[in-house]
Amino acid sequence: MITKKYFLEQIEPPRSPKETLPTMYDLPSENPEEPGLPDEFHDFQPELLRITFKPSNYSAEKVFSGSDMNLYYDLHHTNWYKRPDWFGVVGVSRLYQQQDLRLSYVIWQEGVSPFVVVELLSPGTEDEDLGKTQPPPHKPPSKWQVYEQILRIPYYVTFSRYTNQLRAFVNYGGSYQELNLTKPKVWMPQLGLGLGLWQGEYSGINRLWLRWYDAEGNWIPTEAEAAKQEVTAAKQEVTAAKQEAEQERLRAEAAEARAEELAQKLKDLGIS
Repeated sequence: MITKKYFLEQIEPPRSPKETLPTMYDLPSENPEEPGLPDEFHDFQPELLRITFKPSNYSAEKVFSGSDMNLYYDLHHTNWYKRPDWFGVVGVSRLYQQQDLRLSYVIWQEGVSPFVVVELLSPGTEDEDLGKTQPPPHKPPSKWQVYEQILRIPYYVTFSRYTNQLRAFVNYGGSYQELNLTKPKVWMPQLGLGLGLWQGEYSGINRLWLRWYDAEGNWIPTEAEAAKQEVTAAKQEVTAAKQEAEQERLRAEAAEARAEELAQKLKDLGIS
């Protein structure tokens, strides 16, 4: 059982924010005033991102991703949070304190900001997601401001299922610069992974999906796809083995026939 560290008495030297500020157990993981997921796409797409997010430069134990999860980012306003459609973190324990599933992601507890955030654009949130609107004074900053200026997340990607447009922004010195994509793909060398648009069927739905690909340009397979690939490879091995066995049988028959032919010639010559 993990104990809370919130409201500990301060000492000298002062305790760190990780010890004195609220943990994920103290902070709400849901907001009853917020509506639920707007559509099925916001369910399926983050799931596909999660199961194909396998950075080659990090072990699975040092990779975490969350979708529609509270991301607490400001130690001066501990109740402020954003809720990205999907985000990926590397260099952090897969489990909270290496032992528990996360209720939320609390920056001052984790010590590591997300490396990439994906927002799936909707008509009601598109302007905020793209930094086109600013909150009024004394209100929490926008998603764009949090990702760009506070957390300085290296990669910010947006995708619209309505226009199938993929946009990617890279953080240079605390400011997002949009990449000029000649193809709908974004390579992230620090991860050894790229993110791009793939036309195919997932969960019985054939459309354009965001998913991760490797250095060779191969789409990272889901577990079902990997199992199917293994079955296909096994069948190909069986077929190849059968073909080889058949060829060996034919060679043996040919050798036996040749031996019988030579034996008959020797017999005809009176040589035993």
